[in-house]
Amino acid sequence: MTRLPDPSRPLAADAAHAAFAAMLDGDVDDADIAGFLRALAARGETATEIAAAAAELRARMLAIAAPAGAIDLCGTGGDGSHSLNVSTAAAFVVAAAGVPVAKHGNRAASSRCGAADVLEALGIALDLAPDRLEACLAELGVAFLFAQRHHPALARLAPVRRALGIRTIFNLLGPLASPARVTRQLVGVFAPAWLAPMAEAGVALGLERVLAVHGAGLDEIAVHAPSELLWATPAGLVSERFSPEAEGLALHPRAAIAGGDAAHNARMLEAVLAGRADTPELRAYRAIVIANAAAALRLAGRAQGWPEAIGLARAKIDDGSAADRLARLAAFR
Repeated sequence: MTRLPDPSRPLAADAAHAAFAAMLDGDVDDADIAGFLRALAARGETATEIAAAAAELRARMLAIAAPAGAIDLCGTGGDGSHSLNVSTAAAFVVAAAGVPVAKHGNRAASSRCGAADVLEALGIALDLAPDRLEACLAELGVAFLFAQRHHPALARLAPVRRALGIRTIFNLLGPLASPARVTRQLVGVFAPAWLAPMAEAGVALGLERVLAVHGAGLDEIAVHAPSELLWATPAGLVSERFSPEAEGLALHPRAAIAGGDAAHNARMLEAVLAGRADTPELRAYRAIVIANAAAALRLAGRAQGWPEAIGLARAKIDDGSAADRLARLAAFR
């Protein structure tokens, strides 16, 4: 069995790679893993450690090929908001605008309804083989990559993580472990302190552009308050602040996007993509989906500024294109 390094101080890249490789390969005792992860979380993981863990996870994943320019929209979760599925709905809007979206996600961990849960309720297959996922992404411009199927190495650590019952570094890795190996990534984080570490880790992994976002308590761009954004490329970091009102989006109370179980969230997702805005909840959901889709369109280079990006996102909902992408994905086998 491998002996893990002392996590009380930040690890160098080679030590971090070796530690996470050993854990993912089952070469460390459960008690040692638990102690290591607990101490790492208590100290606070560095960008180097996050990048190393994500790299080792990516090296063991079931990958698929993606079209040029494909992106992902994925948050860390863990914000405790139990909200409607924002990035999942936004993925269909972005795909309708001509940007391929390889949406990576999982079942709920800290919420009632994760991306996999809501999409399953909408009739979307979670068990497509890699070649069918590649065909889906090529034909429809959108596909869902179910994390449980693409990251079998994490099964080894599941009992340890459940027994610990705390957030560990593995709760941060989903956005940085795209099975489609996208080169542009919108990463939502549950606390602003994680904006820079996650953005820097993405660049260290070889991504050409990362947009890390936090919205006043949400791992999304918010419409109840301003949001903090951090753009990252190999050339450096650039901060930005997004104000809904300044960009023509009305403010909505945070409670208006509260979610429910998978059936409820599925009904709301269908309604918002159908262009409905006849209740306070749907108006808030529409606004937050538009804001996050607009950010992804900027990330992908499909739009150059907020007015163009927000206008394009609105148009792809209102002309039925986003709803059509959802219907076609539900029919794909």
